[in-house]
Amino acid sequence: MAAEKEKVKKKKSALREWLEAIPIAILAALIIRGFVVEAFKIPSGSMIPTLEIGDRIFVNKFIYRFREPRRGEIVVFKYPEDPKRYFVKRLVAKGGETVEIRDGNIYINGRLITEPEIFQKIYYYNMGTYGAEGKVVKVPQGHYFFLGDNSPSSKDSRFWGFVPRKYIVGKAFLRFWPLWRIGLLR
Repeated sequence: MAAEKEKVKKKKSALREWLEAIPIAILAALIIRGFVVEAFKIPSGSMIPTLEIGDRIFVNKFIYRFREPRRGEIVVFKYPEDPKRYFVKRLVAKGGETVEIRDGNIYINGRLITEPEIFQKIYYYNMGTYGAEGKVVKVPQGHYFFLGDNSPSSKDSRFWGFVPRKYIVGKAFLRFWPLWRIGLLR
């Protein structure tokens, strides 16, 4: 009889441990997703060849609490025309800088940018209100200018303008799906 009571007691304590652990795990997952890292799925081809439709990425939501986004980083942000949607693009210019697209290249404050190397590999098309040929735009303080790596097929800052700092979600740093494309993002 005592052995049966001990078994029942052990079952109850194991069940109790699980019931205590599950809410803690859920809370930890919510905190991590809300403040540290979140997964996103790429819905369009605007970042080809870097990111393809269906790729899944991890985004560091914590890093920009300690430093500003840097030119060339791939950033997830809320779409300025519909903040319920998220976009993934490459940061080109920050507040106070001027941007011009000329002969397929990007000029910041009148100087050709070549770093990171991806800027040399892409031909940027003059499109949209903010990317028209001969147009030099100044990025307002507290805002950013983003372009997609697939310039002819990307709706980006050339069309809808600037992204306010408060809409920045985080830095895309790792593609984790599909398995054969796993790797750090640059």
